[in-house]
Amino acid sequence: MSVESELIISILKLSKTDVVLQKHINIEAKIGYGLCQKLLVKLQNAGLVNVREGILETTSVQRLKLAVYAIQQGADIERVSSFLHWKEFEAMTAAVLEKNHFNVQTNVHFSHVGHRWEIDVVGCKKPTCLCIDCKHWHHGLHRSALMKIVDKHIERTSAFADSLPNPARKIECNSWNEVNVVPAIISLMPGTFKFHSKVPIVPALQLQEFLSQLPAYANSLKHFLRLINHL
Repeated sequence: MSVESELIISILKLSKTDVVLQKHINIEAKIGYGLCQKLLVKLQNAGLVNVREGILETTSVQRLKLAVYAIQQGADIERVSSFLHWKEFEAMTAAVLEKNHFNVQTNVHFSHVGHRWEIDVVGCKKPTCLCIDCKHWHHGLHRSALMKIVDKHIERTSAFADSLPNPARKIECNSWNEVNVVPAIISLMPGTFKFHSKVPIVPALQLQEFLSQLPAYANSLKHFLRLINHL
């Protein structure tokens, strides 16, 4: 693994809970201060970190980009993922959806037919309602495990669609006459499979591309069409 990857892992580790002093990064990464400074300038020029007056700060999106970059440079994906919180995936996903004019809610809890359910991120943009499950698994995920993850998400998405309109949740699609509810999985890195049972498995940094193409093929994906009768 490269020196640059070790530096990025150190940044991810130290910045997980707070801002970071630049002098602590080279100590954690076990590289010289001069080389550390040179690499930080490179990362800052690439928009991956913010460094000013010896203090380094990162946003959730920057941390995800750093993680992907480190893995592309040969870092172990499980080691990198251990320094990312699943909430960061949710925050980035919500931010990208909002940028694309979706009405967004996170950690959506609801009840249906005697069961309690939770969906990580729900994004509504007429006529589509995206139900997203955020995962950051490792490269070696077996097909059988992936199938279980997707099948469970299909089940909860179907329950969500059947529960509409849900007066307990202030979800925009409650007021629509017709809702096309689409399940999707967001992962840290590209995996072996892009789809399972017509459910898209989208790498986090390709979410923008996925959303831009969604209107053209939403009906070809797994979806649940819900007609709402407003009395």
